[in-house]
Amino acid sequence: MLDVADALAEVLARVRPLPPTAARLAPDALGRVLAVDVRADADSPPFPKSLRDGYAVRSADCSLPGRELRVTSEIAAGVVPTKAVAPGECARIFTGAPMPEGADAVVMQEDTQPAGDAAVRVTDERVKPGQWVFARGTEMRAGDVVLAAGTALTPAALGVLAGLGLVEAKLFPAPRVFVLPTGNELVEPGRPLRPGQIRNSNGPMLAAQVVRAGGVATHRGIGPDTLPELLKLVGDELDGTDVLLVAGGVSVGKYDLVPAVLGELGVATHVRQVRMKPGKPLLFGSRGGTLVFGLPGNPVSAAVCFELFVRPALRVLAGHSVPGPTTVTLPLAEAVAEVNDRPTYRPAKLEVGPTGYAVRPLPWLGAPDLRGLAAADALLVLPAGEARLDPGSLAQVVLLN
Repeated sequence: MLDVADALAEVLARVRPLPPTAARLAPDALGRVLAVDVRADADSPPFPKSLRDGYAVRSADCSLPGRELRVTSEIAAGVVPTKAVAPGECARIFTGAPMPEGADAVVMQEDTQPAGDAAVRVTDERVKPGQWVFARGTEMRAGDVVLAAGTALTPAALGVLAGLGLVEAKLFPAPRVFVLPTGNELVEPGRPLRPGQIRNSNGPMLAAQVVRAGGVATHRGIGPDTLPELLKLVGDELDGTDVLLVAGGVSVGKYDLVPAVLGELGVATHVRQVRMKPGKPLLFGSRGGTLVFGLPGNPVSAAVCFELFVRPALRVLAGHSVPGPTTVTLPLAEAVAEVNDRPTYRPAKLEVGPTGYAVRPLPWLGAPDLRGLAAADALLVLPAGEARLDPGSLAQVVLLN
């Protein structure tokens, strides 16, 4: 049985980023990772522009407050100025408009007064060269690396790429994940329950976790606890996906057929059990370029194992340099008193207080209690043995969002 850190190391040792491909820079590229550096093809801004509505002036003309200037032109955004600003003159200008030749500063309209027809009085007492002017190339210069390879695309990054005129870029693809919940007792949501049956919550939950982790999930139904059918289901998907995610049937009971099925199909097993609670009967293997995870059937166990092992693997496949999970140390919002035979990952909720974040353990009945996990945005990590922690004590926390 491996510790969590050793099991994660076994997983990450066998994961490599997927080959990058050219992809359109649409909103569905959000979160995907650049595979190459993106350089600026031109200076930005490509011309000095005004940062305020007001008047483009020669700062030397405004050394004394109350100076009157003659307004000789008006420049809106998108208009190319054709008249230079001469001594004693200014140009009416608007935010984003190009600066006219001769002007080196902008006076906000709030710092001026009308002075008859086609003239203004400057009331700003300290007009400086470059005032309210965004100089050419201030944001970026032609040839600059604007976004480096390994950058995950945020809304702002997509905006930057659009500003560079790009409609596609070389990105790491989203990993393809086939989700296969197993168990004769399972029935899909929307169908009536018969005696002894429960609804399939693992399939929808794990598919959603895949999407949140940046993958593409496929789910075609429930795997039965019969060897021939399970062999066919798993065998049909092994070579057509990046990750095969099986939930249930991985322990040591009579109907836990997944280990035998994977062995029959030539999947090499690298992890069989992990010293953790919930989630001890985790299986991780591989065949060729396909990663295989066998998760426990209890919903919280499956969800926790996904966050600790599957999500980091998906992040590496998708080109992220930091696989996670993201772990921080936070004070407890309330006391904890538990005795556990293994390190325990308990559903918890982050709270913002006057001094920053704290973590509060949620009411939870154990591995089958998915309702207890529904409100969680973190996992409180409790060590094996007796854990008696007072409010304010520091604890390790795994972030889920």
